[in-house]
Amino acid sequence: MKLWRIGEAGSETPVASMDGTTYDVSSLTTAYDADFFARDGLAQIADAIAAGELPAVEVDENARIGAPLTRPQALICIGQNYAAHAAESGSEPPKRPIIFFKHPNTIAGPNDMAYIPKGSKKTDWEVELGVVIGKEVSYLDSNEEAAEAIAGYVLCNDLSERDFQLEVSGGQWSKGKVAPGFSPLGPWMVTADDINAHNLSIRSWVNGEPRQDSTTADMIFSVEDIVRDLSQYMKLSPGDVILTGTPQGVALSGRFPYLSAGDVVEVEIEGLGRQRQEFANA
Repeated sequence: MKLWRIGEAGSETPVASMDGTTYDVSSLTTAYDADFFARDGLAQIADAIAAGELPAVEVDENARIGAPLTRPQALICIGQNYAAHAAESGSEPPKRPIIFFKHPNTIAGPNDMAYIPKGSKKTDWEVELGVVIGKEVSYLDSNEEAAEAIAGYVLCNDLSERDFQLEVSGGQWSKGKVAPGFSPLGPWMVTADDINAHNLSIRSWVNGEPRQDSTTADMIFSVEDIVRDLSQYMKLSPGDVILTGTPQGVALSGRFPYLSAGDVVEVEIEGLGRQRQEFANA
């Protein structure tokens, strides 16, 4: 099942797609948020579709698509989770997951205009697989338990400003990660039972030219490894989003120029759709 939201910013309609049909689910929820996942909203939608209780809708191909998830309590990021990306960043592969946080208000729609921050000279792209937590968990004992905590997966572009990240963040990375709109999500969330997250193609382009081309099989830490590890240090809540790292091929490598106004970035993960952001100066 796919969860997505259609409409202008702030007035999106939640919809769900199953077996080739899209349904308006606004009678069941106004948003795919922490409350929705905590009350097992996925099962409610599936049951309502099976019972014929939801109206089918046709989505205009020109309609704006909003971020599928709203107001997660946490947007948690894993750094250097692909060995080749760690190498192009000048680092050894980590022995434990590296984490940092992005502010949830960085979330934007998958095709919304993106903005280069004031004073930025090194705005960069990062295609990433996002994990959506479906229930409250802590101190998980196994990867099997971690898998049960995953509600689904989502595509993200983890935009970054490298000077802000590496030169002025005081040893942390967050100043380079939290500009408005720096976490485009979507176009949809796919439920965990409908996708195998362990071997998905993951790619990006800038102005139509290939940049990143890898597979989630190259992740150092699997999605289950990450969820289990994080649960030892923090309580994960329904609706939380974990971004699992990016493969090689970003501007930080020195092989490509950083982004400028007028550039167009596209990112894609197999089964999770495609995004397109045109950049302008903030």
